Amino acid sequence: MVIRIYIKLISNTVPFLNKARSVSVIMNSQEQKTALVAISNPITSGRISTIMKEKNWICVKTSDGDEAVDYYVKKKPEIVFISLDLSTINGHVTALEIREIDPGARIIFVSSKTRISKVEDAAYSAGAVDILITPLTKTKINEKWKNFFLEVPEAPGLVDLDTLYPEIIEKEEENNTLLPPPPLPPLTQIPDIPISMQENKRKRKWNRIILSLVILSSLTIYLLLDLGYIKINKYMP
Repeated sequence: MVIRIYIKLISNTVPFLNKARSVSVIMNSQEQKTALVAISNPITSGRISTIMKEKNWICVKTSDGDEAVDYYVKKKPEIVFISLDLSTINGHVTALEIREIDPGARIIFVSSKTRISKVEDAAYSAGAVDILITPLTKTKINEKWKNFFLEVPEAPGLVDLDTLYPEIIEKEEENNTLLPPPPLPPLTQIPDIPISMQENKRKRKWNRIILSLVILSSLTIYLLLDLGYIKINKYMP
């Protein structure tokens, strides 16, 4: 009896399951934001990357100024951490180029205490939103986190951007200047002419002189004979 009731319950339930609509649950995850870390020091760069990844950010690292600008053009990350000592172009010019591309770019300069005066000037020139002092900790970044998203200041250095390039161009020209060609190897010494050869040359020279004199004399005698200045008489013994 129990078995019959169980079978009837299953047979009544299966058609209902076949007719029921499937339901899919979609979970919306927070979209990850990107930070560009343009810093030459690998320890500082790695530290920032670790802290930002803990905040669920994607980090792209580079130590080249040109690469940083190219990446910003393609991806436009939300934040740019930057240091002064980058390759190809320095951090100041890199930051200005990014601000020229995007007036709303959020740039945070990273510096040690020893270079803070230069970094403060560059940060003001490029309109950075803040400055971080190394060594970096998660606490330091959290304390200034709100500043990263405040209104972006003006970048007064954009007016002088073109004047910063001559120094870079001059350095490139110096690096690309052709080196002077190496000195030519010394000419091998001409061997001395043997004495016998010198004597033969002298003999041939004198022979040519004598032959010329004989021919000239013969022509002179023939001319005098023809003009009648010289007469040849037969010798009668």
